[in-house]
Amino acid sequence: MTDLAVIFDELPTRDGGRIGIATLNSPKSLNALSLDMARQLDAKLQSWAVDRSVVAVWLEGAGDKAFCAGGDVVALYRSMTEVGDNRGSGPDSLFAETYFTTEYRLDYRIHTYPKPMLVWGDGIVMGGGLGLMAGASRRLVTERTLIAMPEITIGLYPDIGASWFLNRMPPGVGAYLGITGAQLNARDVLDLGLADHFIPRECRDSLLEALGEADFGTRSPRDLEAGVQRVLDDMEARDQAPPAQVGPHLDHIQALVGRIDAASAVLRILEDEREDAWLAANRKRLEAGSPLSAHLVWRMLERHRHTSLADAFRDELSLSVQCCRRGDIVEGVRALLVDKDKSPQWQHASVDRVPEEDIQALLAPLWSEGEHPLRDLGTGESIH
Repeated sequence: MTDLAVIFDELPTRDGGRIGIATLNSPKSLNALSLDMARQLDAKLQSWAVDRSVVAVWLEGAGDKAFCAGGDVVALYRSMTEVGDNRGSGPDSLFAETYFTTEYRLDYRIHTYPKPMLVWGDGIVMGGGLGLMAGASRRLVTERTLIAMPEITIGLYPDIGASWFLNRMPPGVGAYLGITGAQLNARDVLDLGLADHFIPRECRDSLLEALGEADFGTRSPRDLEAGVQRVLDDMEARDQAPPAQVGPHLDHIQALVGRIDAASAVLRILEDEREDAWLAANRKRLEAGSPLSAHLVWRMLERHRHTSLADAFRDELSLSVQCCRRGDIVEGVRALLVDKDKSPQWQHASVDRVPEEDIQALLAPLWSEGEHPLRDLGTGESIH
């Protein structure tokens, strides 16, 4: 296997076209999205978008465990903690700004991509991995798919556009998923609108072969989408998806988070005594998570109930950088992924003891509208 961060290939189609194939290539890190990965993938997507011979794009992860288990938060941690010869590091490092700007620009490109984009969401898909998957036109899941946004466990919050797309789920569900970091299976994400098709894992190769044999007509946007859809219709196997976890508890979840603020919702979730393994795991994760993060989940969903996706990404960029400078992420990553003692010392003892001024300090914008690194999103312009 090559050492390239992303492996690019092209699959010839029967009618003389090509399908662009991109493979995240860091199986040891469960394909955690590095800055190099994001840069390479974004550049290639731009190239494929304007190449008329490319009829569709396929994105997957190397190895058999994960599509992408999240962003490269260990690199973020190092940029915030290392000093000395590593210039530009420390709390005021520009690495976080560079990393999140690149990641969110890539995510937005996927949301607005002009050609069919298929993401093979097999195995673990978490955090930054969901950012790559959420905006694709064809999000494919298997019997091994496991999706979550567990940022509360490292002192962050669901970013990568989640402030926007979690609001598009049934009322309260997005807040519950963000606050608890709940793990979802293929049936759950199909029900919640985070996935489009269930394809058995063993059918990956035959699916790619069928796409290569598909009829893409005149290669108009409509014909490209139709060609992909016909193949997926033939391969769909939703009857093989695992039993739902969210659906049977929907009324209960909505009752738990139908509160006026994060503190009251968290209290109700933690006091819930319903005997169910999935709900219990969510309570345990919330109890150990960052109290500050719970507030950020709640506030960001409130702020972006009616905004555009581009506005959500701009707001998330400011908050994510602020979290690196003054939030809980350094301690969270240390405890979970660096020292691995799983005993984070959060800044606040509980959700109800987080001062409003601490929340507002994180939500304060870092740039004016005209200076924002993502000011061009949604305008058709490109600023680098």
